[in-house]
Amino acid sequence: MVTKVLGVPYDAHSSFLRGPAAAPAEIRASLHCGSANWETELGASVGPETERWVDLGDLEISADVEAALAEIQSGVSAAMADGSPVLSLGGDHMVTWPIVRAVAERHRNLTIVHFDAHPDLYDELDGDRFSHACPFARIMEEGLAARLIQVGIRTITPHQRDQADRFGVEVLELRTWDGEIPAVAGPVYVSIDLDALDPAFAPGVSHYEPGGMTTRQLIDSIHSLRPGGAANLDGAARLVGADIVELNPTRDVGDVTAMVGAKLTRELLGLLSGTG
Repeated sequence: MVTKVLGVPYDAHSSFLRGPAAAPAEIRASLHCGSANWETELGASVGPETERWVDLGDLEISADVEAALAEIQSGVSAAMADGSPVLSLGGDHMVTWPIVRAVAERHRNLTIVHFDAHPDLYDELDGDRFSHACPFARIMEEGLAARLIQVGIRTITPHQRDQADRFGVEVLELRTWDGEIPAVAGPVYVSIDLDALDPAFAPGVSHYEPGGMTTRQLIDSIHSLRPGGAANLDGAARLVGADIVELNPTRDVGDVTAMVGAKLTRELLGLLSGTG
């Protein structure tokens, strides 16, 4: 099945800095710049000539939040209409909510594996229930995922601990994480907030939270979800979609974070296409 790539240029609900709306263009530029080849670490070729994926361009998104939610959801639904997996690039983390709405329409009992410095489980932040700090509260309230695994967490408030308990979220705080992703089965969606990484590896994010994952740890974690990987030994899980969010090009240094986004894009394209 051909993976559909979509840009989601929306950051109206960022709580600190704007900028992630510009991320799709930056990730694409790094992906096609010629600095790296199109081979994944697991040996798959994902160059455009392989026809394993197609870039559908950026969604057109309204300023009104209710309209934006509907437009993102409908755009992803259309991309997946033929059963294709989807990979979205850019935006603040709020965009994951309508994307997962669309994915959940096609895939029941969804497991989300979420990489982030923050749990994004606030009921509201500064009076905004649409904040990029709230998408997983909305997702779990709506019953869009049967299981939510959060990896890389290193700043969690008492309120968000209560929310995690309320929704049965598996929070793997980085200070005690053993490096393993729990075993998963069924359809799996991966959401990557680039601030899961230590700022040394990804300076182009709005919220610096030192003490984060290395790029190596993140890539190994994603690879563990492949058939035969440590989190998917019996092949019972299948990757049906993913997003890469919260790249803020205004904070990047020498396109380092954009190149990380491009690297993750290649690895995810390999996994989504079933070729590794």
